Amino acid sequence: MSELTKRIFFGAIYVVIMWFGTAYSETTFSLLFLFLGIGGLYEMWKLRKGKSKLVAFLFVLTPFIVVQLFGMTDHNYPEKEFNPSIILLMFVLTWTFDSFAYLIGKKFGKTKILPNISPKKSWEGFAGGLFFSIIASSVLYFAFSKYFDNISNTAYILISIVLPFTATTGDFIESYYKRKAGVKDSGKIMPGHGGILDRMDAFLITIPVIYIIINLT
Repeated sequence: MSELTKRIFFGAIYVVIMWFGTAYSETTFSLLFLFLGIGGLYEMWKLRKGKSKLVAFLFVLTPFIVVQLFGMTDHNYPEKEFNPSIILLMFVLTWTFDSFAYLIGKKFGKTKILPNISPKKSWEGFAGGLFFSIIASSVLYFAFSKYFDNISNTAYILISIVLPFTATTGDFIESYYKRKAGVKDSGKIMPGHGGILDRMDAFLITIPVIYIIINLT
């Protein structure tokens, strides 16, 4: 199996697990992010072996604790059933941003953002990813507006605009820790993709920021 085929195959499995694990039920939602949180914490422990760990652990733990507050049934208001729409929106926009930032950056990227930390990321790629993630958010809003009626219009717009910035920040932070550890990937659990942190880095800043946006708007 070629490296590209491997990435596509296991990437598709990852998307299916994340999507149905999140959307199927409140139980699978909680278990999925519990597993990812434990796995991510273990990978960060390996990356920081022999070094200070407090800030690094908070970077991993905070989003996986906060994410459990999304979509849960409010037992004081039984009519508010489990609704993972915000997290699914985050998935779609992040995957759209990452995909187009990679494709456009590979083709047109010349101006590097932080070459000492992540030499492949460019402003051109970021701009392309931002543009297409906003297009994706607009399509989702008009096609599935009823599904997102638990999100205010202001929150929806803010999430769509802010997410590419938070996703990139999370990616850079994880890349920093990998460079300090002298490794290419945080782990080997996903062939062709690396570890849990390699797949979840874009969400680690995004999740707390989205939670703040939702609660302030």
